Amino acid sequence: MYTTRRNFRSEYVPVRQHTYHAYVWGEPRPGVPPLVMVHGWMDVGASYQFVVDALAADRHVIAPDWRGFGLTTGPAVDNYWFPDYLADLDFLLDHYAGDTPVDLVGHSMGGNVVMQYAGVRPERIRRLVNLEGFGGPQNRAAQAPGRYARWIDELKAFHRGDKALKGYPDADGVARRLMKTNPRLAPDRAAWLARHWARPDAQGNWQILGDPAHKIVFAQLTRLDEVLAMYQRIQAPTLAVDAADDTFARYWPGQYSLPEFHERLKLVPNVRTVTLPDTGHMLHHDQPEALARLIEDFLQA
Repeated sequence: MYTTRRNFRSEYVPVRQHTYHAYVWGEPRPGVPPLVMVHGWMDVGASYQFVVDALAADRHVIAPDWRGFGLTTGPAVDNYWFPDYLADLDFLLDHYAGDTPVDLVGHSMGGNVVMQYAGVRPERIRRLVNLEGFGGPQNRAAQAPGRYARWIDELKAFHRGDKALKGYPDADGVARRLMKTNPRLAPDRAAWLARHWARPDAQGNWQILGDPAHKIVFAQLTRLDEVLAMYQRIQAPTLAVDAADDTFARYWPGQYSLPEFHERLKLVPNVRTVTLPDTGHMLHHDQPEALARLIEDFLQA
């Protein structure tokens, strides 16, 4: 089992009819902004433990569980809307930072959130780090009817119970599932993470801490012109970190590529891109020490 170097505490924050759970390391320090780290789809804030442990300096770090993930609770829903993440983040920053600009890190879906949020609230971000948050292929208006039809069909499947997440007999089963998805994930880290990524139910079966409603496609297409308009308004120095593995070939073969994403990034006024060696999409699990050094050097620049 992985042994943590820095222990977290759980804090609960009321946010828009939800009770947000956050993993918190360290204490606020005068003159040092909070470091806020937001996770991706079907992940939890605890995923950043390995990176936090590898930081050279003590920081006040906040890693919330997004709505419908981890230990964050709220009203039962049958689908989710991307703009809610932007509003939830704004409420969380009100609580943890007030008017102080923060250093903000986001992975995958969380990377997409922080990039858009930094364009919506540019004054709230001191430094911005995007870990594999590269949006998706450009959509066309003609796709909208099919997208709405798919959304409705998936809602019906959800209410039939067809979207339920698989349970596991024990935490070791969860750990094996994590390592199957990510072969680079070390067994000790998988064993630790499994106990934060899932919890046993009343029958003793371990259930993933993710609402199956997250498996339903967003109803509305993402408009690239709107996303790029937000990119252009980012004021914070920005670091975009890519995995060494080609995530695009896995998720969007022939539809979207890393060079296309880098073209979009050219609209960000002050951006640097880095590829982290020997990593897949979950680079904060694969090379947390190297990633911690990269982030820390950037934040201190």
